[in-house]
Amino acid sequence: MQQHLNSLALRLHTVWTTHPRRIMAGVAVALSVMGGGAFAVANLGPDASHLPLREVLENVSLNLTPRNDSQTPMVLFRADVTRSNDTAESLLNRLGLSDEEAASFLRNSPLARQQLLGRAGRWVSVEGDASRRLRRLTARWSTDKSDQFTRWVVERNADGLTQRVETAPLNVSTRLASGAIQTSLFAATDDANIPDSVANQLANIFAGDIDFHRALRKGDRFSVVYESLEADGETLRTGRVLSAEFVNNGKTHQAIWFKDPQATEGGYFSPEGVSLRRAYLASPLTFSRMTSGFKMRFHPILQTWRAHLGVDYAAATGTAVHSVGQGMVDFAGVQGGFGNVVFVKHANGHTTVYAHLSRILVKRGQSVAQGQTLGEVGATGWATGPHLHFEFRVNGQHQDPLTMARQSVATEVSASAREAFKRHVASSKLELTAAASVQQSRAE
Repeated sequence: MQQHLNSLALRLHTVWTTHPRRIMAGVAVALSVMGGGAFAVANLGPDASHLPLREVLENVSLNLTPRNDSQTPMVLFRADVTRSNDTAESLLNRLGLSDEEAASFLRNSPLARQQLLGRAGRWVSVEGDASRRLRRLTARWSTDKSDQFTRWVVERNADGLTQRVETAPLNVSTRLASGAIQTSLFAATDDANIPDSVANQLANIFAGDIDFHRALRKGDRFSVVYESLEADGETLRTGRVLSAEFVNNGKTHQAIWFKDPQATEGGYFSPEGVSLRRAYLASPLTFSRMTSGFKMRFHPILQTWRAHLGVDYAAATGTAVHSVGQGMVDFAGVQGGFGNVVFVKHANGHTTVYAHLSRILVKRGQSVAQGQTLGEVGATGWATGPHLHFEFRVNGQHQDPLTMARQSVATEVSASAREAFKRHVASSKLELTAAASVQQSRAE
């Protein structure tokens, strides 16, 4: 039998290889005949237009009421940020709820009074039922410098409202942003949706190289990579700036955060490994407008031309005044035309002076760190309005404070950490390039 099948297969193969066109033509004819037969059979039926018509009428009842039985209850979700003037009722109403029991629970909860009511910026989400009653409320917050967050949950069960407090680690993600200066740094960061805390860090990072009071130019641009600290997918606060670039008047400044194993703490370095933290800051105020520089000027009170041996910064009364460098308070009190004034002695015979203060927050003999608050801006002594008069003296001789800040020495990355730093710089530059493209894409 097997030999017969093999012989038949061999003959069929021979026929196919010898007459392929004839075989294909035969198959086509067979298919056309079969199709024609099917067509003929289909045409044997009656014409649909000649068939009788019959009208059928039936009553149909429709139930359009949404199903809301015990197995599929309606649940409403909403979230919002707390405001400084929030009460329990106003917060719940803004979240779409009307629940006196829940409002009473919030009013009587120490956690709610401390962390939510009257405190702005807390993210709160709720679940409510069809009657606008609270089913579940979740609030999250985190203290500064903590790597944990608190989750407060209020839920309704058969016994009423219950609460529980949980803690969990914050998730750290990286954000990229960039912007261009039109009027001020804060205006530019607002346009780029960059938080104020990041803008303040940018100003502090480049404070030794850029005078943000008089050196900022329209068209200056910046890029920044910073941490976002998140809880359950929601951003609670921003973290550290990881790298930044600022192009000021055509000159590019870059800063890379790096923790040198030989140092006790991390800091910002240029790509060449030089620390951006100088011995002195360029200004004792975070942001203000400089009204009088280190030069001759017409004294507004004495009505004579006199050498102005310092720098005046216009600022609102109460603005914090910071020490530009590490040192010790040599004098803190009232002195002639200076009014309330603080003298800070630094190394190498350097002294800085902070005058016309409304409040003094340090005492004579007290050690102060760079950036520490010494007092607040005022208009005491010979002052026509609230401002800070700032001086820099070297062995008793007055010097231009801005020049002294730029000339102050800076440390470098240790030799043992150089290779690790170079690798870190390479990856940071790639991130900064990506951050710069964010602003360009937004402009396009």
